[in-house]
Amino acid sequence: MRVFVSGLGIVSGLGTSAEETLDALLRERSALTPPQHISTIHRNYPMGEVSLSDEEMMKHLHIPLNEVITRTSLLGVMAVKECLKGIGKHDLLHRGVRRLGLISGNTVGGMEKSERFYKEFLDPSQNAHTPYIDAHDCGACTEKIADYFHCFDFVTSISTACSSAANAVAMGARLIRADILDRVVVGGTECLSMFHINGFLSLMILSDAPCAPFDAGRKGINLGEGAAYLLLESEEALAYRGGKALVELTGYGNACDAYHQTASSPEGEGAFLAMKEALEMSGINSNEINYINAHGTGTINNDISEGKAIERLFGATLPPVSSTKPFTGHTTSAAGTVESVICILAMLHGFIPANLNFATQDGAICFSPVQKTLVGQKLNHVMTNSFGFGGNNTSLIFSKVSV
Repeated sequence: MRVFVSGLGIVSGLGTSAEETLDALLRERSALTPPQHISTIHRNYPMGEVSLSDEEMMKHLHIPLNEVITRTSLLGVMAVKECLKGIGKHDLLHRGVRRLGLISGNTVGGMEKSERFYKEFLDPSQNAHTPYIDAHDCGACTEKIADYFHCFDFVTSISTACSSAANAVAMGARLIRADILDRVVVGGTECLSMFHINGFLSLMILSDAPCAPFDAGRKGINLGEGAAYLLLESEEALAYRGGKALVELTGYGNACDAYHQTASSPEGEGAFLAMKEALEMSGINSNEINYINAHGTGTINNDISEGKAIERLFGATLPPVSSTKPFTGHTTSAAGTVESVICILAMLHGFIPANLNFATQDGAICFSPVQKTLVGQKLNHVMTNSFGFGGNNTSLIFSKVSV
């Protein structure tokens, strides 16, 4: 059974819509700046922060300012709303095709609020913010997104670190192909937190300069926040409502090499297996992939590991490669669909995004990434990679729609 992408929504440091994201990519405008909304002493680390405050998002979404809702959920609601904007309420709720799901990936959940109010949680005399205790976990954030729309028959969460959103895409496709659901909104959402910042600092992989994936002088990652979702539909569901497909999801693969809790295996075994599985499912040859959106975090370990896996799989037919994390920062659990939306925009508008900040090739890798945006490109098949802690590796392939 074929699975199509018929809607998309994205919120990141680049903007609060696909249109703003596209404009920033084509202008090569990075979102990395000192943080504005999160309270942290580490202001010398560039981050891809969404420009809107929680209050501004609540006003935009017509959510009462006294409602208990986390930044992670707000970002998710913003992106899902854009994802569904072209579909009328009648189409979503029509009994002929009623099985609509939401699969959302995140890791920190409402932790940003827990960090802010935990001292109050410990003091029985203060209870103004104790309701945020129930909003802490990942599932609560997903349920809050679902409650805003009141149209989902199936709701679940995925938490596999930085491959969460990509795994949500794969799970949604499986549910459609198994004839369990007809349509699924899939993706991920993540806000910045002190847990993020201090955690990556403790691993000594957070860069105080704009990240430079695959560059010989790279220093590590820049964090980001955001949300992105895709609407997946079966061929029958799409035809039933007279909808139009943007692209087709033709392949996905997941492999866990379990090499290390936080590091990728030196030879990229899990990455290789995930990309290979996605290619085999798609039924296309490696030389037909026109662009790879790399996981490309900018750490010494990740870029060599992923680079070797790409070289091993593609050999002499290696396509253009770039990482778009220098634009958005690493949006962790949301990265899989933030970068999927970027790939789909690239396919629809015929360009390959630049790998910003690259200057010097790493001798451990045989290729250099795309250094300037390439326009006028014909992209029929695009691969995007998302690799999480613990070696949970996921690759997705999107293809131009064929009759």
